[in-house]
Amino acid sequence: MSDWKTVTGDVAGRLRRNGLAGGALALLVLAIAPPTAGAEGFAGPLAWWLLLAFCLLPLAVSVHLLFDAALFRLAASHDDEATGLAAIDDVLARMGLRSPSPVPPPLTGRLAGCRRLVRLQRLSLAIGVALYLVLFLDMAAGGDM
Repeated sequence: MSDWKTVTGDVAGRLRRNGLAGGALALLVLAIAPPTAGAEGFAGPLAWWLLLAFCLLPLAVSVHLLFDAALFRLAASHDDEATGLAAIDDVLARMGLRSPSPVPPPLTGRLAGCRRLVRLQRLSLAIGVALYLVLFLDMAAGGDM
């Protein structure tokens, strides 16, 4: 197995783990928030809308990460890097997600994009969990100050 196959296989595994873990955490917060976290007063509806947004965003990014993991697995199944990256571009072009380009983007550029997605997922999850904790502590304290 060549070096690029090892890299793409490892990246696919990490993207899959990040996608599944982040999606599960976002779903957990969405499932337990309504019965356990209170939001009273003027800021109540705004807090719920923010919590919903900061839990749905990581879910959407999780789906994107799982799709990217599948694309990297597809690339790793080819014999050389150029053929594998061309296969990714072919799939994206056939799905209408990217216009065909004569020169495929390099592997390093694709990996940088994946790192940005993982950072976005983690940041939005952290904000969502922090917002849930604020709502939970507000309810636990009685919510009336």
